Amino acid sequence: MSLDSKKRKLEEKDSMSRYDSDGDKSDDLVVDVSNEDPATPRVSPAHSPPENGLDKSRPVKKDAPNSPASVASSGSTPSSKTKEQHVHNDKSTTPGLNTTPGLRPILGKPPGMEALAPALRTPLSIAGSYATPFAMMGHPEMNGSLTSPGVYAGLHISPQMSAAAAAAYGRSPMAGFDPHPHMRAPGLPTSLTSISGGKPAYSFHVSADGQMQPVPFPPDALIGPGIPRHARQINTLSHGEVVCAVTISNPTRHVYTGGKGCVKIWDISQPGSKSPVSQLDCLNRDNYIRSCKLLPDGRTLIVGGEASTLTIWDLASQTPRIKAELTSSAPACYALAISPDAKVCFSCCSDGNIAVWDLHNQTAGQFQGHTDGASCIDISHDGTKLWTGGLDNTVRSWDLREGRQLQQHDFTSQIFSLGYCPTGEWLAVGMESSNVEFAYCGKWFVSTGKDNLLNAWRTPYGASIFQSKESSSVLSCDISADDKYIVTGSGDKKATVYEVIY
Repeated sequence: MSLDSKKRKLEEKDSMSRYDSDGDKSDDLVVDVSNEDPATPRVSPAHSPPENGLDKSRPVKKDAPNSPASVASSGSTPSSKTKEQHVHNDKSTTPGLNTTPGLRPILGKPPGMEALAPALRTPLSIAGSYATPFAMMGHPEMNGSLTSPGVYAGLHISPQMSAAAAAAYGRSPMAGFDPHPHMRAPGLPTSLTSISGGKPAYSFHVSADGQMQPVPFPPDALIGPGIPRHARQINTLSHGEVVCAVTISNPTRHVYTGGKGCVKIWDISQPGSKSPVSQLDCLNRDNYIRSCKLLPDGRTLIVGGEASTLTIWDLASQTPRIKAELTSSAPACYALAISPDAKVCFSCCSDGNIAVWDLHNQTAGQFQGHTDGASCIDISHDGTKLWTGGLDNTVRSWDLREGRQLQQHDFTSQIFSLGYCPTGEWLAVGMESSNVEFAYCGKWFVSTGKDNLLNAWRTPYGASIFQSKESSSVLSCDISADDKYIVTGSGDKKATVYEVIY
C-alpha cells in the first residue's frame, strides 16, 4: 500500500472519529434524546439506531446482475460488533456466483414461502475511491442511450467551486456536505474538472467501461413543472416525546407521529393550534415507535418499534382499536414497508432478517441475508422488488416473485435510510445517520438529519432545491401523496408540517 493511500486512510479514520461518541456511530440504532433532558446523559435504548440525518449520503444506481460499473465503492468494513459471517456472506470484492440467503419460513409458522435460490452478487466498482454526497444508481438499460444524465458521481465541491456553481445554477448544489475533502476523486484528469464555458463540473456520467465524462445539468434541473421552489412551515405538532416516526394520510388530513410507547393522530385539515385527536398505545412506555405505515385505503395502521410485536390498528372503527398483532423472534423492528396491493407487510428486524407477513392469514416468512440489523426498506411500485439496507454496510435487493436475493451492494459505512424513486430505476441511499424520502412524482426527494436540516434534492442529479432549518435533529419525514405537504419528526419532541411551494 502506498504512503499516500495509507495517509488517506488515516485521515479518513480521524475524520470519522467525531461520530464515535454519544452513540452517533453505533452498531445499534440509537434514538437521539439529547433534547429530552439536558441535565442527564443521552439515553441509548437497546437495539435502537442513530436516527436519521444526512451527514454523508449517496443516491445509488441499481445495477442489474451484469451491470459492469457503479458509482459506489465496493469496499466494506463491517463493525467489530457484526455477527459471525457465513461463507456466503464473505465481503469479497471479486464478482462471482454466490449462494445468497433468501426467503425462509419463520420457525413455527406455516411455510408456504419459496426457499433460497443462488443469485449473482454484484460488487460495486469504479476506478478510484472518493466520498460523494449522492451517487445515484440508475437502470443499466439507460447506459449508452441517455436522454438525461445516467450514473452520477456528485463530487464534493471546494468553496471556490461552490461559489461558481451557485452563480451558474442559482444555488450551491452540495455545499456543506464535504466530510472528507481529501477524498475528492483522486486521479481525475484536470480536463474533467470543468465543462464547456468554464463552469465547474460536479456531475459525471459513468459509461459501461468505467470512463467518466462531465455532464452539465439540463435547463430544468432546478426549475420546471413539479420542481418545488421552497417549503413553508404551517403547523407544529407538539408530540411531547422525541418523534422517531411520521406518516401522512391520503387524502391529506391526518398526520401520525410515533414517539415513546404511542402513536398520536393529528387532524391538520383545519387551521389553528393542534391537539391530538387520538392516541394509540402500542408499546411499553419507555420503548420507541420506529415506524408506522398506513395501508393504501387509509383504514389500517401498522406500527413497529422496540418490541418483537407489530400492532395492526383498525382506524375505521369509532375508536381506533388493535385488530391483530404480529410477533417475530427479533427484539425490535426498525422499519416497515407495505406491498402496493396491501396484502403483505415487510419489517426490518434488529437480528438482520426481513420478516414477510401475509396480512390476510397472518402467516410469515423471512428474507435472510443481512449479518447485522436491517435498518431501512422500500419496495418497487409494481411490488416485484424489495430494497433493504443494514448495519452490515450493505444494500440488498430481493425478488419478491421468486423469494430470493438478487444483488448485494457493499458500502464503507452503515446504511440508515434508503428510498426508491417511484418513476424510474433510482435508489437514494443515506449513509451513517440519514432519512430519505422520495416525492411521489419522482422528480425530487428529501433528506433529513442531525444537522437540523430538511433538504430537498433533484432526482437524479443530487442538486439542492431548497433547505429548511429546524431547531433540533430531524429524525423522520414523510411526503403526502399529492406532493403538497412534508411532515418531519424531530428530537425536540415535535413534528413540523410544511406546505410545498411550486
